[in-house]
Amino acid sequence: MNRDPDVLIIGGGLAGLSCALQLRRAAPDLALRVLERRRHPAPAAIHKVGESTVEIAAHYFGEVLGLAPHLEAHHLRKFGFRFFHSDRRDDIDGVQEIGVSRYLAVPTYQIDRGIFENFLLDHARDAGIEVETEAQVDAIELAATGSAGVHRVRYRRDGTARALAARWLVDASGRAGLLRRQLDLGEPNGHDVNAVWFRVPLRIDVEAWSCDGAWLGRCEAGQRWRSTNHLVGEGYWVWLIPLSSGYHSVGIVADARTHPLETMSTFERAMRWLRVHQPRLARAIDDSGAAPADFALLRRFSYGCRTLFSADRWALTGEAGAFLDPFYSPGSDFIAIANTYITDLVTRDRRGEPIAARSALYDSLFRSFYDSTLALFRGQYGIFGDPEVLASKVIWDYAFYWGILCQLFFQGRLTDVAMLGRVREPMLHTRELNEALQAFFRAWSRVSARRNPAQLLDQAGLPWFDRLNRELAPRLDDAGFVARIAQSVAQLERLAAEIVGRVIAEQPAAAGWPESARVLALAGRGAAADGDMLAYPLSA
Repeated sequence: MNRDPDVLIIGGGLAGLSCALQLRRAAPDLALRVLERRRHPAPAAIHKVGESTVEIAAHYFGEVLGLAPHLEAHHLRKFGFRFFHSDRRDDIDGVQEIGVSRYLAVPTYQIDRGIFENFLLDHARDAGIEVETEAQVDAIELAATGSAGVHRVRYRRDGTARALAARWLVDASGRAGLLRRQLDLGEPNGHDVNAVWFRVPLRIDVEAWSCDGAWLGRCEAGQRWRSTNHLVGEGYWVWLIPLSSGYHSVGIVADARTHPLETMSTFERAMRWLRVHQPRLARAIDDSGAAPADFALLRRFSYGCRTLFSADRWALTGEAGAFLDPFYSPGSDFIAIANTYITDLVTRDRRGEPIAARSALYDSLFRSFYDSTLALFRGQYGIFGDPEVLASKVIWDYAFYWGILCQLFFQGRLTDVAMLGRVREPMLHTRELNEALQAFFRAWSRVSARRNPAQLLDQAGLPWFDRLNRELAPRLDDAGFVARIAQSVAQLERLAAEIVGRVIAEQPAAAGWPESARVLALAGRGAAADGDMLAYPLSA
């Protein structure tokens, strides 16, 4: 480890190590160095948020990085997202459940971060990537703007002061955000939420909370515990995520105005809060006698970043850059997107290509994806306690994600500038439609009856929804991709029009809402929808 690297990555967690591995696969001759402040190996069930993956992240880790055998052998196949409207209820089988009754085609995983990051580090070293652990960064000196100079980093390891220089610097330092703070790149995003979480050494199986054979039989036998289970209520949600090491991750995420952090800021306070809002979960933990393995809190955990990819050959990835909200587990998705842009810029620069225009474009695209996804969460926590509105919101949010962002990633089009230009207008249109519909959800929730029937809304029973998931993986040529985006836009228009139309049919006054008019205007030809996209096969 005497020579300076071509690319120096600060942070050997999920974002940094996956970036190093992607760079190695793209450019086998690159000299790569990773500085990680923690010692190796990390303990299983390490105290990190981000254990649940969705489709982009699962495809990234499994297929882009080639790690599918490890995921299948050492982590849990996820049984999708699942939502229970169980606030202040003890009978989970007596409330509305949103989820799938069977596995969908594209796999996702519950990842034990300790096991995975240990594997990534060893795998990186096996691939010839130099990784220094217990390395504490003291100072970063960036090359002068517009120069061909190198970046310099001073750090300490084994009590010895050291220094490295590199043409490229990638900050993957997590929430420490070394470059974000040094360059004052952080920016608030108007999403004021807090989180606490802990892990307990037991399997929390929601199916053990019911003896109702009909309820148990709604889904594939004994699989609900593998879901990312969301227990939802007004202004908050609770996550239940199983880990392959035998622990269960429990988190409370709440709007600061509705549920102040101080009411749950220790394990004892969090348990008191759960005994009020999710009594059945609290009883399961209390009855087990299991002590928490850890406890952490994050105040105002969501933030943006003005620049992530610089023409001056530095970049940010993971929580070192921006962070959204864990409700749909998008954190690892945005690691995948950022690392893909970083890999493209580094390899083009290595070939001598100019990167200024691309770095600006990638920065704009990343922030557009970030803002579109933020719209799913910001101002929406009040909806979580509304079974009627959340049922429509969840199906829309999935369709929006699978129909647009997943298409770009699965089809390898994130860096295809020509194709991005061809689909720019429909992408901007769906972003505007999404923001309009999120505003409509808020308006609807203000007058909703909030009916909470004991039924499963089985997403797997919607043929178009199942097909949308199944068709993510097969690769398309240029014409096929353009047609797929057009198909997704038309489908989203029909779905938006149907959601608004159903509300108007039940509450005619909704036709006069500006939110309704805005959605229907943007939905265009979708306004003539047949009205069957939300025809769930109900299981009462």
